[in-house]
Formats: sequence, structure tokens, C-alpha cells
Amino acid sequence: MSRTDDPTVKGFRFAAMASGLKKNQALDLGLIVSERPAQCAGVFTANRVVAAPLQVSAPRVRAGQCQAILVNSKNANACTGQAGLADANACSSALAEVLDLDNDLIAIASTGVIGQRLDVGKIVTALPELRDNLSPDAAGDVAEAMMTTDSFSKVSAAFGAVADTGYAILGLAKGAGMIHPNMATMLGFVMTDVGISSALLDKALRQAVDQTFNRITVDRDTSTNDMVLLLANGATGAVIDSEGDDFEIFVRLLQEVLLDLAKMIVSDGEGATKLVKIEVTGAADDNDGLQAATAIATSNLVKTAFFGEDANWGRIIAAVGYSGAEVDPDKVSISFDGVMVAENGLAGSAEQEAAATAVMKLPEFTVTVDLGLGNGSAFYYTSDLTYDYVKINADYRT
Repeated sequence: MSRTDDPTVKGFRFAAMASGLKKNQALDLGLIVSERPAQCAGVFTANRVVAAPLQVSAPRVRAGQCQAILVNSKNANACTGQAGLADANACSSALAEVLDLDNDLIAIASTGVIGQRLDVGKIVTALPELRDNLSPDAAGDVAEAMMTTDSFSKVSAAFGAVADTGYAILGLAKGAGMIHPNMATMLGFVMTDVGISSALLDKALRQAVDQTFNRITVDRDTSTNDMVLLLANGATGAVIDSEGDDFEIFVRLLQEVLLDLAKMIVSDGEGATKLVKIEVTGAADDNDGLQAATAIATSNLVKTAFFGEDANWGRIIAAVGYSGAEVDPDKVSISFDGVMVAENGLAGSAEQEAAATAVMKLPEFTVTVDLGLGNGSAFYYTSDLTYDYVKINADYRT
């Protein structure tokens, strides 16, 4: 999405700049500000090693209001002890002074290398210029400033209405490695100009995350810094005050934005060349379906077969077998974009395998696994595992 095409959301402004954390004057510092305190909700990493920015931000977000988000890339400020916590608080306090806001209304986020002290001086020095550059149409710049090993910035939007009053939902995300739930294994910031309580926001966000960011994987690693924040400032005057039709529409639109971002993250997975949807049907129940889909999506043997464009369905049924889901191998059928490679546990024809191999040359395709047991179903998005994934991560700190 080009900068001129960046969607706007009423009452929010954005800015990004090169503070010097990254080399070559690349954008590395982003700021999101609401014109008024916004209702907010958040979902945070399940990793027990929690970075300093999350330790600062999570309690504030859970209190239900936020007005500004400061995000830096290049340095995660994780595993930096009390000094790192002091650094995160120093950045927050400095921003509160520059913006003349209550410090408790500021969320801090960082992404990058773990175990190194954050250069607070560069960030604090940049804040006045960052404030002066705030603009309603610079969301894409913030998405770019969040990038680490990402190859492109990730922005998505959806639009709805309450009665005759329209509203927007705008989402930004980063992530290409360390992508695996639970929760999102990335940074995601979503802004909306509809009026809605923090309690309803929390319910909407958790429903949407469960069907989007909790259904993606690149490398099974969960980061120390993951967070998704959802802010609603009510600037349009549209209000959703109960769990009725308007709320359900809002959740659906939010889910569309998050799924779009989630698919971008997987397609931009480090070294990835393919985006693959794993679809499990016929499971004993939905939980079994999710167990099977997760096992397939996270199997390195399956992912390398995707890279090699090898319709090796044996690796898929093996993953189902160890997934913990109920399975009868004599009832399992597997297809690639509708091309059957195994039916009732037995291999298809050579012609079918050749057709499936042709499907695997596509940049995006669906693998459907029918367990033949019940009505349960689930899906998961994954990428292939390539030589470049190893190279990117071997060279990450160089």
C-alpha cells in the first residue's frame, strides 16, 4: 500500500522517523496519538520471559484507557533487568512530557535484538521532532518503522457504520520471524473511531485474535515482546454500547483486518516463498480439528516439503497421528486445492500426485485434511521452511 493510499481513522495521528537505532537512516521510531483518551484493550505474549515494555504497558492497557503508543525497532529491551525497565519508563515519561499527557495513558512497545540495553538518549532526543511530524495519513510510516526482518510494511483497514454514521478500523502490524501463538508473536496496533467500552473492546479483540493471529505460524517461536493493542476514541460519534448486531458487525470487520494482517505476516515469513492454509474437516470436534491443523502447520518436515514442492502426504498424516486428535488412518483423506492425494488412508494415483505437485508450485494454496469422524473443523496458516530462513536467522545480529 503506497503512502498516498494510507487509510485514515478520525482523531488519530501518526509519525515515524529515523532516530539512529537502525543503520542507514531507516525508520525505527513510530508514534500513534489519539486526540482524546481512547478506550483500549490488549492481548500480550504468553512467553514467561516478558520484555520491559510489556511490563510497563500491560497494566496501563488493562486499566482501560490509552492515548499514545510509542514503538521502536532494532532493540527489544528484553532480558535487560531493572535497567531495562527503567529505560522503558524513561521513554514513557519523556513522551508524556513532550505530549503533555498523563504518563499512564502511554503504551510502550519495542522489537528487535534481545539482551541489549536500549539507547534511550536517541529516542528521547527524537521525541519533539516526532511530535511535530504527527499527521493523520502517516500510518504506513509507523508500520515501516516497526519492521525488523520484515520485507514489507503491513497495513489493513475496514469500514462500517452504526445507523448512518460511518467508522473506520485501521490496523498496523509487524512480524516475519518468531511467529507462533499463543498470542500473536508480533506487534499489532489497531485504531478505530467508533465509541465502544473497553470491556466490549476486550471481548471483540479476544474473539478476533483467536481466529486470526492465533492461527498462524512461521517458526514455532513465541517472542518476549508480543502485543496487540486495540484503541477506540469515539471521534465519529458512532457508538456501540451493547452486544447486538452492531457489535457483531464490528467483530467481523475487526477479524477481517486482523486476518489480512496475519496472512501478510505469514507470507512475509523469513525466507518464505509460500502461504499455505491448512484446513481440517471431519474432526471429532473443533478442538481436535485445531490440534490436527496445528500439528501439520508447525511440522518442519511438512514445511520443507512445501518448499520442495513435494506432495508428500505421508508427512501430513504422520503429523495428524501425533497431534493428539482422535484419528482413524483408514478414514483420512488429503487434498491440495481439491486435488486428492490420499483417500481413506490410501495413496491416490500418479496422475493425482502430479496434479498436486503442480498446485504446490503456486505461491498460495490450501491443504485440506478430512478426518472422516465428525463435524469438527479448524484452520491454520503457515509458510514453507527454506534455506533463506536459516541464513536470515544465522546472520540476524551481524
